[in-house]
Amino acid sequence: MDKLDFGILEFLSRNSRTPFMELARRLKVSESAIRKRVANLEKNGIIKKYSLVLDNNKAGMGNIALVGVDIMPEKYLEVAEKLTKFEEIKYAASTMGDHMFMLEILARDDDELRSISEKIRRIEGVTRICPAIVKDTLKGAL
Repeated sequence: MDKLDFGILEFLSRNSRTPFMELARRLKVSESAIRKRVANLEKNGIIKKYSLVLDNNKAGMGNIALVGVDIMPEKYLEVAEKLTKFEEIKYAASTMGDHMFMLEILARDDDELRSISEKIRRIEGVTRICPAIVKDTLKGAL
């Protein structure tokens, strides 16, 4: 990784649809150099994927919740597997701290969020869920 690779990553992280010709112009190198560098970044797993960031409100998924989940330790693997099957859970992580799992849940409205929370609560081994409704995103994208 050198200055050019970091420059490419900087531009692509802001807009992964930036044309290679534009990257080449801004970084003052040839388009073929950009193509080779991006291919190498992908091959080496530095660029894992390109993704889309939605405006969840405009897409009809206005309720976002970050949910901490506590479980019985002996049910860890079973609960983890069940949580990953929920379509509404967009992000799930095993964590150290206040909760064993942290989830990001998207829902259309309060009723749907309440329903999803109840489904999680009913999973055998779940001892507590602690939802926090996202009011405003201050930095980054959920």
